[in-house]
Amino acid sequence: MIDWIKNINKDYPEFWKNYLSKFENQPQRYVALSIDYSGANPQKDVVFAIAAVGIENDKINIGDFFEVVLLQYVYLHENGLSNESIIESKLPKLGEREAIQAFIEYIGNAVLVGYKINLTIDLINAALEKMNCGRLKNDAIDIEIMHKKFKDTSDKSYSLADICEDFKLPIIEEIVIPDLAYTVSLLFLKLKSRLGLK
Repeated sequence: MIDWIKNINKDYPEFWKNYLSKFENQPQRYVALSIDYSGANPQKDVVFAIAAVGIENDKINIGDFFEVVLLQYVYLHENGLSNESIIESKLPKLGEREAIQAFIEYIGNAVLVGYKINLTIDLINAALEKMNCGRLKNDAIDIEIMHKKFKDTSDKSYSLADICEDFKLPIIEEIVIPDLAYTVSLLFLKLKSRLGLK
């Protein structure tokens, strides 16, 4: 409610208006995503990279993917960090505004799927706020919560490696964001099937 009041008569960027118009229809697609980020505080931390892959009709569509490194030179400079990993990355590189806009255009009204998805959404919302946009409207599914439901437990936390082990998937030793997004998509489909979700 407060979000709605704050955004009355707000002049949004055109890409955001287009994004909002997509929610007149039911989502037909899931998007499994993974991000690399500086920390868990959306007020001061930033997203360094985003990777995502589309899922439709219980199939991963490897032709429907999104990968980008966000050029966070100001953050790196202010915190005395090296930009070596950004320079060495083979992923496409964009400034934060351009990358977030491209991501919003990519996801449309899809249901977002991720591990610790609420943190991912909070960090993306913080970037959107800097762009005078609203908050993400997409529904979201967390694979750790799905896994807890599958295991019928609520008092234990599961790492991504734990969930991979339970489903006999290879554990990613070196963090590569596109590989993580693909792993999330595989785990989502396995959990969705085991839980009998439509």
